[in-house]
Amino acid sequence: MASSSGNSNSSASGSMVPWGSEEDLHQLMDQRKRKRMESNRESARRSRMRKQKLLDDLTAQVTHLAKDNNQILTSITFTTQHYFNMEAENSVLRAQLMELSQRLDSLNDILHYLNNGDGVYGSEGFETSDPFNMIHHLNQPIMASSADMMFEY
Repeated sequence: MASSSGNSNSSASGSMVPWGSEEDLHQLMDQRKRKRMESNRESARRSRMRKQKLLDDLTAQVTHLAKDNNQILTSITFTTQHYFNMEAENSVLRAQLMELSQRLDSLNDILHYLNNGDGVYGSEGFETSDPFNMIHHLNQPIMASSADMMFEY
């Protein structure tokens, strides 16, 4: 039976392949298989190269975005500090505005008193029939507030 398989294959393959022998067919199949394997290897190599390039590009993008993120965080920190400084300065300026408004009101009251010659000044209750007495009380030095001294330029 072993000998019949060799003879029947050669006669059967001879009838299937009209251009050559079974050995030629094996060589052709081996050659196609080698080409396919070589093509697959080349395709896999190109695929690995594309993946590596993509990985390199993404790594560079991560580095760039991390740098941008750090710059933005630094800018936010600087801007926040600047904002708090401006808020503090505004608070001082508001306090100075209130103090100066009160001083202006007091000076306007004095002018009103001097222009009208009432003889009595506000809630102080002192008589000003003597103008020198009035001037003595009004000539007190005005002290600068701590807010004035805090932001001298």
